[in-house]
Amino acid sequence: MAKILNPLLLLCLLNAPSAFTAVPVHEFTLGNGLKVLVREDHRAPVVVSQVWYKVGSSYEPSGLTGISHLLEHLMFKGTPNVPGGEFSRQIAANGGDENAFTSHDYTAYFQTLEKERLELSFRLEADRMRHLLLKPEDVSKEAQVVAEERRLRTDDQPDALTQEQFLATAYITSPYRHPIIGWMQDIQAINPDDLRRWYQQWYAPNNATLVVVGDVDPAKVRELAEKHFGPLAPSVLTLPRAAAEIPQQGERRIVVKTPAEVPYLTLGYKAPTLKTATEAWEPYALAVLDGILDGGTSARFSRNLIRGSQVAAAAGTNYNLTARLEELFVLAGNPAPGRTTADLEKALRAEVARLREELVSTEELARVIAQVVAADVYRQDSMFYQGMRLGTLETVGLGWNKLDDYVQRIQAVTPEQVRDVARKYLTDDRLTVAILEPLPLDGRRPKAPAAALDHAVR
Repeated sequence: MAKILNPLLLLCLLNAPSAFTAVPVHEFTLGNGLKVLVREDHRAPVVVSQVWYKVGSSYEPSGLTGISHLLEHLMFKGTPNVPGGEFSRQIAANGGDENAFTSHDYTAYFQTLEKERLELSFRLEADRMRHLLLKPEDVSKEAQVVAEERRLRTDDQPDALTQEQFLATAYITSPYRHPIIGWMQDIQAINPDDLRRWYQQWYAPNNATLVVVGDVDPAKVRELAEKHFGPLAPSVLTLPRAAAEIPQQGERRIVVKTPAEVPYLTLGYKAPTLKTATEAWEPYALAVLDGILDGGTSARFSRNLIRGSQVAAAAGTNYNLTARLEELFVLAGNPAPGRTTADLEKALRAEVARLREELVSTEELARVIAQVVAADVYRQDSMFYQGMRLGTLETVGLGWNKLDDYVQRIQAVTPEQVRDVARKYLTDDRLTVAILEPLPLDGRRPKAPAAALDHAVR
């Protein structure tokens, strides 16, 4: 549910960006190339420790899709010093929690612990950075686990299956066309030697960033990092060529037929990110445009499509300005009962056309900017989010301090800039449309929630 902001807070957010100046980040690099970022947050005796590797599904060649996510699973299966299952047991025994996630652009591992137990995290992570066993029996078992995960989260989830086909249609040369979890035939064909080569190639200190946020002393963090990660040998890295997407030459459209309860529609326009934009202001204008359409109950989709015309049972947007490669600005939703995907598509296109043709009012723009800024400020309350932001920016090659001026850049967006990015990027020649056409369920029901588009979480 969207947060409701009082007018005084909105005024403060709009006029006092200096009140949210970022907490200083301490940065240092070990002799083996491991970059370490430390942000102090002394509000609670807690520390979040994250290890980010510059590898994800966008690094994978055809035939090995899903190998990064499968390796993420296997990172918990043991080393000569820490047997399988012992990593998680030790973290839990010390009152912590841990998990990992794989994205198009990175794989990350994290723990949250009482501050005095940070060394435990470092010892365990350093050990599995270079000493993973990758036993054939573990590989076979986890490949079956991931295959079943794919069945539950994609194959048996109509919306997720449609999104997967949608991305494979929208992109031709970009590696974002591959699903993070991998194609089923690849998951079933990956062998221990494939995984060993992938692990040895990418899991190295000079291809990683260690992020620490919490009630810590940066000098002590550095001492512990030198002790546990410092002795690890670096790798000779051969980075893959960035596969830029070829220019699109007209609208693309697919229909996905699968058993489902309700129809689903998704539209995606090719759009730049902070990493790919030629004009630095454009991603910020797209972020504001995102908020105009889908920024809570007062946004246009909710106001016009769900409550107003009642053409949509649900409608939303998705845009990631920190992606490593060119992204999609996505509109998606389900038509309301008695309405069709054609009705919903017409309504979505009308909202886009309005943005191309009319300037956003200064009042609406001010409200949306305040909400975008407030969401960012609220997220800074979370140590985990602070670490996520640092790790993401560093790992995709933007640099951890790229968004230090985020609030100011968002506040500088003008109505003309919003209209300009809509006119430039939300056009039919950059558009891919996917329609889910439900087939009879025949007693079938979805077994689990669909996986998120950008993360596959263990």
